[in-house]
Amino acid sequence: MIRFTRFLLPVLLVAFATGVSAQGTQVAFGSIQQNSGLPVEVTSENLSVDQAAGTATFTENVVIVQGEMRLSANRVLVVYDTDARDVERIEATGDVILISGEDAAESERADYNVDDGTIVMTGNVLVVQGPSALTSDRMTVQLDAGTAQMSGRVRTVLQTGDQ
Repeated sequence: MIRFTRFLLPVLLVAFATGVSAQGTQVAFGSIQQNSGLPVEVTSENLSVDQAAGTATFTENVVIVQGEMRLSANRVLVVYDTDARDVERIEATGDVILISGEDAAESERADYNVDDGTIVMTGNVLVVQGPSALTSDRMTVQLDAGTAQMSGRVRTVLQTGDQ
């Protein structure tokens, strides 16, 4: 799996010719329209289940796949609805990477609300879309629409074509 590391950001910023700073921006995210109704597959090295709380905690090499979307993290907490039949939300922490189509994002944390198809990524968010990169404090991805809203000291670096 492609792994974007924190040191990659300065390299990307130097490589691109034009930089733009903004307080918030909306961007496309993912080349496919994600269906949040698809099954969620989770794999990891360890699993701890708390039936009373309706949670499952996955640790080490956690990978979540839903349709064409892939999310990986160090730790993932899965919270089930009240009847423990469906996944309500997923909380991923530690080296979070989200890949949708050719777009990739990384952050310190991601909270996925399965019912409304929204992922909120926080903490040093880095988005790589082809030759362009965006950074922010927070990104909210609407999976069904294939869009994302970035906020909190947004920095956009665009490839100009002339190098």
